[in-house]
Amino acid sequence: MNHLLRYCCWFFLVFISCQEAVESLDSNDSTAYIQVLGVAQDAGYPQANCQKACCERAWGQPHNQRDVACLVIVDPASNQYWLIEATPDFRNQLRQLQETLPETMPRLPAGIFLTHAHIGHYSGLIHLGREVMGTDGVPVYAMPRMAQFLSESGPWSQLVELGNIDIQPIEADSSIQLSRNIAITPLRVPHRDEFSETVGFRIESPERAVLFIPDIDKWEKWDKSIESQIKSVNVAYLDGTFFQNGEIPGRDMAEIPHPFVEESMHRFRTLPEGKRKYIRFIHFNHTNPLLDPESEAYRQVIQAGYGIAEQGERVFL
Repeated sequence: MNHLLRYCCWFFLVFISCQEAVESLDSNDSTAYIQVLGVAQDAGYPQANCQKACCERAWGQPHNQRDVACLVIVDPASNQYWLIEATPDFRNQLRQLQETLPETMPRLPAGIFLTHAHIGHYSGLIHLGREVMGTDGVPVYAMPRMAQFLSESGPWSQLVELGNIDIQPIEADSSIQLSRNIAITPLRVPHRDEFSETVGFRIESPERAVLFIPDIDKWEKWDKSIESQIKSVNVAYLDGTFFQNGEIPGRDMAEIPHPFVEESMHRFRTLPEGKRKYIRFIHFNHTNPLLDPESEAYRQVIQAGYGIAEQGERVFL
């Protein structure tokens, strides 16, 4: 019993330490911040028609459910905010965000940045169309193939034709100044690019920087050093889609390549502990045990000194 008590106390202290790595940065009412609006893979959690044990804990239990991975950049100084991704949970995420914003903040984002053309990352744009909000010229920032996909493929092309969205072209490694103190830079990454290229984003102020890479095939396939990228930012939200190989029985996981969390932890093990705790895994498939804080996998990640993204957490810029 004493051993169990000591372990529980240790686990709690490590968990709190990882959370403080994100939430305890100095801030005031005018400090810009990034907030996590979702942490799940494209299909959300629980996933449609899933009858397995991995989803059982979430059906009928809203406190265990998670929205699709999405970040928002909020800048009180310029009274603007920008979404990164337009997910299938766009409706809920926008509402939850609006409830936390100052009353003076516009109800609509100053822009939406898209990583790529897989369903969890852009399909929420449909809510901007005539059947729903009927918006007027919401800027949507997209890489060349992504922009072409939206412009030429229905029903997304209707959003362009009716002026619901205004596509803003972006280029890899070319920064966009969002406001006086905030810039964002697309980083091209290797992924399954059936309809568009894929990017992650680096968001930075003069004081701090945050990395967001929800999808990548494998770290070793990238022409950039992920370790160098991690060392250059304060917090890194990284692809944690699957915890380990074999997570989806009966399916060749080489068809859906991602860096397994186990692989990433092994690769990053030589990073200083002060850097590891700022790595926040995100974009969890419904099979990923990291969605369950009581799982052995969750314990292993925390014990190794890494972080697990939580819906609603903030990183101040």
